[in-house]
Amino acid sequence: MYPMLLTLLVALVALTIAANVPADSNLIACGDAYYLSTQYTCYDGSFLCPIQDGEPTLRCGDACYNPRRYSCSNAKLTSNPTDATPTAPYNNSSTKPSSDASSPVQCSEEPTTLQLSDPPYENYFYSDCNSASQVVVTSPLSDSNLSIIGPRLLVAWPAGNSGVVAFFEPIEGPNGTLAIRLINATGATQPLQGDYTAFSVKSDNFSGARVSTLVNFNTSARLTVPILGSIRTIRDFAEGPSILVPEIQDAIVFSQTENGGAILSRLWLDNVTTTTMSITPINATTGTVSIYNRTLEFAAGTYNFTSTLNYPQLEQLSAREVLNEASQDLIVQSPDQTKSLSFLSYTNKLLAGAWRFLTYFGRDSMISLLLLQPVLSEGEGGAIEAVISAVLERINSTDGSVCHEETIGDYATYLHLQENVTSTAPICSYIMIDSDYFLMPVMQNYFLATETGQRRREAFFATQASLDFGNQGTTYGELARINAERVMRIAGPFAQPGGQREENLVHLKEGEVVGEWRDSTYGIGGGRIPYDVNTALVPAALRSIAALASVGFFPEHPEWNQLAEEYAAVWEDETLVFFKVVVPPDQARELVTDYANEAGYGFPSNASFITSEIVYHGLALDGNNDQPLVKVMNTDDCFRHFLLNTTNQDQLTSYLNSTSNNILSPFPVGLSTPVGLLVANPAYGGDPVYAANFTNNAYHGTVV
Repeated sequence: MYPMLLTLLVALVALTIAANVPADSNLIACGDAYYLSTQYTCYDGSFLCPIQDGEPTLRCGDACYNPRRYSCSNAKLTSNPTDATPTAPYNNSSTKPSSDASSPVQCSEEPTTLQLSDPPYENYFYSDCNSASQVVVTSPLSDSNLSIIGPRLLVAWPAGNSGVVAFFEPIEGPNGTLAIRLINATGATQPLQGDYTAFSVKSDNFSGARVSTLVNFNTSARLTVPILGSIRTIRDFAEGPSILVPEIQDAIVFSQTENGGAILSRLWLDNVTTTTMSITPINATTGTVSIYNRTLEFAAGTYNFTSTLNYPQLEQLSAREVLNEASQDLIVQSPDQTKSLSFLSYTNKLLAGAWRFLTYFGRDSMISLLLLQPVLSEGEGGAIEAVISAVLERINSTDGSVCHEETIGDYATYLHLQENVTSTAPICSYIMIDSDYFLMPVMQNYFLATETGQRRREAFFATQASLDFGNQGTTYGELARINAERVMRIAGPFAQPGGQREENLVHLKEGEVVGEWRDSTYGIGGGRIPYDVNTALVPAALRSIAALASVGFFPEHPEWNQLAEEYAAVWEDETLVFFKVVVPPDQARELVTDYANEAGYGFPSNASFITSEIVYHGLALDGNNDQPLVKVMNTDDCFRHFLLNTTNQDQLTSYLNSTSNNILSPFPVGLSTPVGLLVANPAYGGDPVYAANFTNNAYHGTVV
């Protein structure tokens, strides 16, 4: 009770002092009182709360409170537990550094910076030993579609998959006249300046993220929509139906600063973490930033933009650390690529992509590992083990499914609240079926095929899961076995004598329309039985299980050494026939001619290239419009070529021929274009639904 009374007393004293008649021109009115913006925050136009140690206190009914010590519910204060933690559980991929975490350190190396230009977008990256940040500036071009592209400044942090965004509009000119850009400070070689903010939780000290830059506006501007918190919240607004969540937006506090700027801050739904962004004129001649009805207005000029996040940061792998010893020369040969890889690489996971997917995606991580393994670092603390451990930590231990995507940070808390649950625990999605079949090949490639992996096997698989995904205390070896058991259980029926029937193939999960990498609504044409999963991923996982079992993995199942090999042979030899499409030459010429004419893009049909039957394998079975086979030519042959070394020579010869013919033939006969291979070609579908759903506007369609 005493701390609460003290809080009320502080608020009362603040109101009494501030109520005096102003003698200082810097004082600002708040109801009948006046205050300095460096000392108080005005809420609801008439209620003052003090700023303590540089941090605003918040209003709760008639009281002011420090959100680190109290929570506010229905205008009543309750004390936070003394060991309150940030949104994501500390030992979580998104979150807590190791238990021996120490204070933020002075970095011994220069920060890593990178600029990637893709007008109207400019991407800037900054990372040092304490934190990593991405800043994206959007400034429309003369030919930009202004209905979807507007002036925007965004900051994204891998920690907690967090960020802030500010949308702007011109005050005086028409839409499209406002341009924004980052500029270098005097003497600086790049526009971003990083720093860290120290904070403590459970007696551990952590570094939060802080990034600053100078932003130039060519005309007077209005900040119309700010969003502070989760990248997922920002994506819901920027890419979806412009959704703004009231409980998130209403928590943003707008405050003036004494130097003519404004700061926006938001306490997360965990009542612990705070995100801020501020816009401040660089000198008095620029003018001031004014707050009007939860928007900001300011004149043309250059402003200091700063954003902060007091949330435990991830431990990044530098370019030297993410690459193995033999690949260090890539740092000089390909600096942009190695910096990009480093920005996405951390000791406990690799991230899917900036800025929209700065978090764990199981399939993406494992495919990246399969492709990049020759250059990635091995051993404890290396990139390869970061990928594998991240997957194992998140396995659904009840059925062996691999987590496709994690939801962490503020958005996890938000989703829990939608279910009337108060929790900051991370959430995993297990809707994808293809992810389940990558883990075994990844394990084989490292723990069997490399000397480092062989040495690390015992220690690695004895490691106990520690992240908050429900597997704490379970060893990595047990979790790997649970996944392998899933593969064997699902593969069994098709591999039995007489079991080679469509119903025994791997289907999407009940009620889901996606399940593999083409994970959009029409990605596999409404199909329920994906081509790549059944003809490549399942047999590859089976081959790897057999190889692992042969050297002592999965001691509970010694029979897998032989049984998994037998299953794999059946899946390799008997699945292609379900997806095979053969188009006679006359029909093929007619189909591509009709497709080219109806597509409306003016490209040639190239029908003269067709001199024999067209052979390919469709994307899926049981598609839209009652199509038993989704007749879309595609590049998913690559999974089978990459992951399998099949033994049926007649089948392999035919398969190689069809693949090579299709990737060499010009679109729409095949998949080749002057800029690369298309991932899909709907010309042979014979149904308008294919051309409608596989276009150059969809990443599963006629795109490179």
